[in-house]
Amino acid sequence: MKMIFSGLFVSCLSFFYAQEMPNVSLNTLSGERINFSKIDSSNPVIVSFWATWCLPCMEELTAINDKYGDWQKENKFTLLAAATDDARTVSKVKTLVKSKGWPYTVLLDSNQTLKRALNINSIPHTILIHKGKVVYSHVGYSPGDEDELIKKIKEYNTSN
Repeated sequence: MKMIFSGLFVSCLSFFYAQEMPNVSLNTLSGERINFSKIDSSNPVIVSFWATWCLPCMEELTAINDKYGDWQKENKFTLLAAATDDARTVSKVKTLVKSKGWPYTVLLDSNQTLKRALNINSIPHTILIHKGKVVYSHVGYSPGDEDELIKKIKEYNTSN
């Protein structure tokens, strides 16, 4: 039984990490439309799924923001913060982002189209995309998780 479970687990991981980007378009806060199947991921692309009501999401994006400038000086990557707020709370996204001073590109996934297409069930959920495929995924947030993320960014920066 243990062998079957291990095999299923590895198969699921292989499927997830081999997953290509879906043909889903989202708007940024400024109204620009971004199609995920056409994102340039020759350098790593972080996508952080979050919502205004999610305290761990706020903590994660704030922790990343505290180190973002240094990360950008040392590595080539893009960070996209995909707000999964629904129609009731999406109006709070722009104000919150402005008040936090986050420099990231913020996407609006109000219908959770991208979230569903990538089979993401809970937030915060951060994925790293490289060369069109999901190469890293992390669910939840604990202080220090951002250090693991930068290690992955550096790993895929050197594998170009």
